[in-house]
Amino acid sequence: MKIKRRKKRIFPESSATSDIAFLLIIYFIVIAGFNINKGFLMNLPAKDSTRLVKKDDVLRYQLDESGNVLFNGEPRSMRDAEVDIRSAVNASPNLALMLIISPKAPWQNVVSFVEMAENLNVDSFSFRIEKPEDSEL
Repeated sequence: MKIKRRKKRIFPESSATSDIAFLLIIYFIVIAGFNINKGFLMNLPAKDSTRLVKKDDVLRYQLDESGNVLFNGEPRSMRDAEVDIRSAVNASPNLALMLIISPKAPWQNVVSFVEMAENLNVDSFSFRIEKPEDSEL
């Protein structure tokens, strides 16, 4: 008895899969152009700038590990800090704002403070992570 074997079907060459692959490549290239992370957009001073800031024109704020805003060691609310900074900017256009951040501070509070400074049109803003010797500020 002879057993019939099934013949392997050979599919004709189709360009459908290559068309789909090409369309997917185009799609991802187009989408990649829309996914841009801009980060913080702040005006930085020119490299050759010699801007002098008086010691009285520097406001120092701190963010402690629980996310509280401190000014001269005293806790302040974000609203109070905003009012203080707005009045200082109006009084001294050459104001420099400095934020010292505890390494354990919630980063949402940091982002909120930076956004507040940007909305108040603070020209000179700097921030850094607190070192152990900075805790006496």
